[in-house]
Amino acid sequence: MLIVSYDFANDKVRTRFAKFLSAYGQKIQYSVYSIKNSQRILANILTEIDASYKREFKNTDSILIFSICDGCMKKIKKYGSAGHDNEDVVYFD
Repeated sequence: MLIVSYDFANDKVRTRFAKFLSAYGQKIQYSVYSIKNSQRILANILTEIDASYKREFKNTDSILIFSICDGCMKKIKKYGSAGHDNEDVVYFD
């Protein structure tokens, strides 16, 4: 799994980056996304950052990408609504 965290001072850039990331994963916190880890997806994200976002960085802007191994995934503790992320949901009409 990849964890991507970002902070842009410009609202338009922040919104555009969030929309871009939503194509690859799910939002888990404000400005934090969980994304399936693959070399292709990581390469796509890095290419897009270099091509479209890096040149727009201001002094306070940042993007952090964390790669979480399978062993570390088992050590993650989730509380609150995050604790229900891995549960199956069944709806009845």
